[in-house]
Amino acid sequence: MRATRGIPGLRARSPVAGLRRRTLGPLGLLAQSVATTAPAGAMAAVPLLVTTAAGRDAPWSVAIAAVLVGLVVASTAVFSRRMAAAGGLYSFTAKGLGPGGAYACAVAMVLGYGLLVAAALVGASWYARALVERLWPVDTTAVGVAVVLLLSVAIAACAVRGVRLAGRVMLVIEGVSITLILVVLVALAVRVQSAPVPPLPPGGPAGVAAGVLPAVAAFIGFDSATALGVEARRPFASVPRAVAVTAGGAAALYLVAMLVHLAAPAVLPALTVAGPDGGPGAAVIGDWAPVLIDAGIIASFGACTLAALNTLVRVLFSLAREGVAPALLGRTHRRYQTPAAAVGLAVPLLALPPVVGTLAGIAPQDLLGGLLAVATVGFLVAYLLVCLAAPRFLRRIGELTPGVVVTACVAVPALAAVVVVAVASPAGPWLPATVGIVVLAAVAGWVVLRRTHAAELDGMGVYDETTASDLHGADLHGGDRHR
Repeated sequence: MRATRGIPGLRARSPVAGLRRRTLGPLGLLAQSVATTAPAGAMAAVPLLVTTAAGRDAPWSVAIAAVLVGLVVASTAVFSRRMAAAGGLYSFTAKGLGPGGAYACAVAMVLGYGLLVAAALVGASWYARALVERLWPVDTTAVGVAVVLLLSVAIAACAVRGVRLAGRVMLVIEGVSITLILVVLVALAVRVQSAPVPPLPPGGPAGVAAGVLPAVAAFIGFDSATALGVEARRPFASVPRAVAVTAGGAAALYLVAMLVHLAAPAVLPALTVAGPDGGPGAAVIGDWAPVLIDAGIIASFGACTLAALNTLVRVLFSLAREGVAPALLGRTHRRYQTPAAAVGLAVPLLALPPVVGTLAGIAPQDLLGGLLAVATVGFLVAYLLVCLAAPRFLRRIGELTPGVVVTACVAVPALAAVVVVAVASPAGPWLPATVGIVVLAAVAGWVVLRRTHAAELDGMGVYDETTASDLHGADLHGGDRHR
């Protein structure tokens, strides 16, 4: 990019020109991160998953996971307070680890957010099928496929229209879903506290450690607001705030859901999608609660699908603008100024696994679990890399502090341990094999790009910069005038 004549160092056009700059308010950013995390759905699943490993010591697993996520939040803030980038974490990592770290983080983010979109489609389809079965016990395969297709069209349209309207919709959906689930959980906990359910055994240190993985997995996506920094009004303040509030709020909600589960262990199993009878404990809680919970979780998964897609297409857009991905992905809609080309490519590809899996008769819980397992590994690798990059970035610009060094020293080995546990989890040999295939493909891609696009790799990490048109009264050629 050339500098504007007469103003040395000032670009005539932003590297991310085409996006609608400086229009998204703080609530829209918050909605983006909250919806991607989907705390409403996680509140119903996390206590069951964590207590399986940690027993009645499960709150400690959630607390440790929350602290670990807090360290990632702190590392992310190092960058989001200084730069606004459509590439999110990988653009941040580029400033500390160079092209190699940026490339690895970009692969991890595309993998994580892409599979999260597919997993959320499966989740919405699964709970929609369960809801129909509760009301009308029939074969719901066609219902599941229809939900995936209709939701895919809806999120594609919303993603092209822009994040301002979508943000308001997502915030309302998540707010209603979370409130609904909290009210139902607390009301039923009071009602079934005396149900004859044996107390959970303690998990001990080993159980607590094992419970950290599913607890951390419940937070994935909290960072998604970082990819909307270009479009935020005050990105250096609102983006880190949205990320921190999302992580902190999710931690509080998961702890509340965990305590409710420990106080009344019959509630959550009765609210699962085990079937139209509601599973064990349905006779105690009645038929109304599972229907409400299913409706709330369907809405939450729908919002998660859109939010994860918003982040994914901006990562692809950023990679294309850097010359690392096909240039087509860097095209934006002329009217709405969104990455429309990336949306058009990503949505059909990501809807394919849910549709094929449903038609093939794969159990939705297995399909959802498999997609989320691989996505979680991608997110954890991205978080590890941004934590590793933070102190190196601050050292390079002469602003390194002891707190950032301590944060990295704690977070990086802890996240590395969680990654190892995740890959070696008892999900089966398919997970290490899948991760291995992804790593080999990524390495092959790096070798090819290094030979053919070395300069583009070295230039990874573009971010929004002040342009001529941003100066009041500037009348210079080539300025980026997107508002």
